[in-house]
Amino acid sequence: MLNTKEQKRAAEELSSSSNTIGKGTFLEGNIETYGNIRIEGRIRGDVKSKSKVALGNSSHIEGNITAQNADIEGEVKGKLDVAETLVLKATAVVHGDINTGKLVVEPGAVFNGTCKMGATVKEIKIASENGFGQQAKTI
Repeated sequence: MLNTKEQKRAAEELSSSSNTIGKGTFLEGNIETYGNIRIEGRIRGDVKSKSKVALGNSSHIEGNITAQNADIEGEVKGKLDVAETLVLKATAVVHGDINTGKLVVEPGAVFNGTCKMGATVKEIKIASENGFGQQAKTI
């Protein structure tokens, strides 16, 4: 629980941050963020956000996505766990299972897998909440 005003303010600042992985960028590894993230490039690894994940039409993800909300325009090969609303735009291609509160599918979107709607997604945990990522290591 957040007890002090400072902790609440810090949590609000973290969740309002925005991140971008640009077109032409390739990243191998997992991404975890409190804030929104927009991805136009390629990622091989899992993406986890306590806020919104937006995948542009040039994006390609090989890994699982866990988020509060998500808009997909690109390609995903992996499981999608979205607590609230998942939007599959017309250019979206999803090869994997979906677990979401609400699903919006535009005409033209491709989805191959199983879907569970209305199911509750477990609380999204970020590594720094477990003590990871709080100290930098020196070599």
